[in-house]
Amino acid sequence: MTFSLVAHDPDTGHVGVGAMTGIPGVGKLVAHARAGLGAAATQAMTNPYLAFDGLQRLGEGIPANEVVDELIQADPGREGRQFGLVDVAGRSAAHTGALPEDWKGHRTGPHFACQGNRLVGPEVVDAAVEAYLDREGAPLVERLLAAIDAGEDHGGDRVGHRSATVVVMGTELYPIWDLRVDAIDDPLREIHRLHEVFAEELVPHILLMPTREDPLGGFDYAGSAGTA
Repeated sequence: MTFSLVAHDPDTGHVGVGAMTGIPGVGKLVAHARAGLGAAATQAMTNPYLAFDGLQRLGEGIPANEVVDELIQADPGREGRQFGLVDVAGRSAAHTGALPEDWKGHRTGPHFACQGNRLVGPEVVDAAVEAYLDREGAPLVERLLAAIDAGEDHGGDRVGHRSATVVVMGTELYPIWDLRVDAIDDPLREIHRLHEVFAEELVPHILLMPTREDPLGGFDYAGSAGTA
């Protein structure tokens, strides 16, 4: 019921996930990303610990393909899982078990992994990957939005979607983009509306916020600009 694309932008170092599913909560349960480490999607018979542990293992210097192999082999529910992972070296890997509903499968390449289940066919993930790759050089948030747009345009989930998410992590522990839409009949339309609102009203504020290296950030502490 879900398709997702996890990605690393080699130009900026940003990592992110774009995903859609037929139930509420895709941003809460499926999409996970951590600055400086990588991005993960865990879906089908969802086990969020694959993402939590996978990102932790990336932080220990283990390549994405080795992490996926290790975690899947240790998971007694592996045949019900779908899991995609990318690290900040651009290495990617994915797993699709035997139990998720057809069509199910994944595609991987440098800097991305795309996976889906209960889809109308492989054209969904193929279209998502093509849209992502065709926008090389664009901001990661736009590439991820294009990927889920294309997947939906090619049929997406066989019974429709009710939630969507795009999350992008930059250099800090807080996200640059965290778009989430839940329990709505047209999540793509709403997530594009939120993207426009965030681009105008929120992201400029986020880019002024304190960082680990600069605890003051770009706020004007003498006035009121930049306060939430």
